[in-house]
Amino acid sequence: MDRPTNEPAAHGDAKADESDTVFATAAELFSLLSTPIRLKILSALCNGEKNVSQLLADIETTQPNMSQHLSTLYRAGVLGKRRDATQIYYRIESERAAMLCRAVCTQIALEMDPDADVGSSERLLPRPALRS
Repeated sequence: MDRPTNEPAAHGDAKADESDTVFATAAELFSLLSTPIRLKILSALCNGEKNVSQLLADIETTQPNMSQHLSTLYRAGVLGKRRDATQIYYRIESERAAMLCRAVCTQIALEMDPDADVGSSERLLPRPALRS
């Protein structure tokens, strides 16, 4: 039977709500980082701020596409920006998002290395099929 809406939530319900919020927030972050160009932008900014021209030299895309992704990351709080005359410089504002990106991309690069011996329990990617 459903509990009336005027009764306080049980302790288990509060835990479930908190858990749901954590998973929803994590899904939003993974969704935000699900575009390769956004991962490239974070990687390009790991060593310090860059303006759009510098990012375009590092990442092959169009200026409008770059601006759209920079804007999305800025609005989400992952990037910060500052204006210097006519240039806008972007920097990583969320070190946690950058750390997550670095950890996942490093792990995947390791798993893709044919000489690396990564056990099944340590893999993010499914083990490639053996070729006969």
